[in-house]
Amino acid sequence: MSGRHRILVARRRPTALTWVAVLLAVGVALLGGVVAVTTGGPRNAPPMQSMAYFADWNTANRGYSIKDVDDSGAAARLDRLIWAFGDVSDEGLCHVPPDADQPWQIFQRRYSAEESVDGQADAYEQPLAGSLNQLRKLQEKYPGLRASISLGGWNWSTHFSEAVRTEESRERFVASCVDLWLRGNLPRLEGEPQGGEGVAAGIFDGIDLDWEWPGGNGHPDNVEHPDDRRNFTLVVAEFREQLDALGRETGQHYTLSASLTHDEQIMRDSYEPEVFEHLDFAVVQGYDFTGSWAETTGHHSQLYAPEDGPDQTSVDRVVRQYLDHGLPADKLVLGIPGYGRGWSGVAPGPDGDGRFTRAEDGADGDYGESTDAYETLERLDGERFFDRATGAYWIYDGDEWWSYDTPEVVRLKGDYAADHGLRGLVLWNLDMDPEGELVAAMAESLD
Repeated sequence: MSGRHRILVARRRPTALTWVAVLLAVGVALLGGVVAVTTGGPRNAPPMQSMAYFADWNTANRGYSIKDVDDSGAAARLDRLIWAFGDVSDEGLCHVPPDADQPWQIFQRRYSAEESVDGQADAYEQPLAGSLNQLRKLQEKYPGLRASISLGGWNWSTHFSEAVRTEESRERFVASCVDLWLRGNLPRLEGEPQGGEGVAAGIFDGIDLDWEWPGGNGHPDNVEHPDDRRNFTLVVAEFREQLDALGRETGQHYTLSASLTHDEQIMRDSYEPEVFEHLDFAVVQGYDFTGSWAETTGHHSQLYAPEDGPDQTSVDRVVRQYLDHGLPADKLVLGIPGYGRGWSGVAPGPDGDGRFTRAEDGADGDYGESTDAYETLERLDGERFFDRATGAYWIYDGDEWWSYDTPEVVRLKGDYAADHGLRGLVLWNLDMDPEGELVAAMAESLD
């Protein structure tokens, strides 16, 4: 790690739940004149879960494969891998887009022995190849590793609204997702031996709904209808019914989850509280609170708002808004970022650290607009700051300013999740953490 590292000791006004945590357990140690205080409540709840997203397009775009999930040590530490993404067609059905690169990458590409999880090369005629076959091999190596297919995402939520508009369309949509992703009936493409009935059966035991967002405020290309909020509840109930029916057939439980926004107004516009009854868990995005669209620097994933900025969005605030909205704590999985957001042309400001200071522009990033991976940000030169009281970390080199999560921040969030009885943590996404450092911190903090 380049540059100096400064730990800030800042005061934060404890919330009611924080006082409860403090009263439950306070450890004080005097080491070399430094007072270390740790807090944490008893962990009598069922074991918490470590999860992470695998973005399938980055196998082609960045060379990050399922084998890398194993080699980094992440696979051994994860309870669930969430695969991003499955598409919804303009006919309102789950499908693998035939005109995209996805069919080749996920079930047709033959892996060499060196590329393969088990060191065995694929044969040309085998019915399942690609990343899905590698995931099956990974699950054979780690039998406790479960997998969900996440549907939609920012770019592929276009036709969700049409898919869920009527009772008939919802039944047909859900049945197509169960058939494709859980029963594993992959399409057969002309001239290729891969695909067919049941070839991917058993890889996924869960479906994650990442419609961004019911009720609007999503991608500008999304189809929208005024009844989206209600229809989202109805389609979640339909998924629950069909997954339970499949479970009675196979004798196993199928997991249903949803990915939810951090924005409070979008939350209220998108989700009826009763929708949570049908979910096994919900991923709440604990990131993207700010970014280069703002004129001043700020933390996009801070655990707590600073005392001098109590109205700033924070993980704690987002969690509380969902608990108040009816999401049970033990169904809430907190999303953590494997990336940071940055600005350029940043003056030092009154504290000399660039925080909450006007910027000229967004910083250059390799993961979209002013966005870069944890791995890259760890290699930057500059002075590093860790504010333990707010759970925020940043780097500043006199011009560029980046906010991102490190293992130290992830451990704080794991402690927070445990203290508040949450379901666990989930990382977006694995290729941003190629050495598995954030996954290791996540798993250790939840153990």
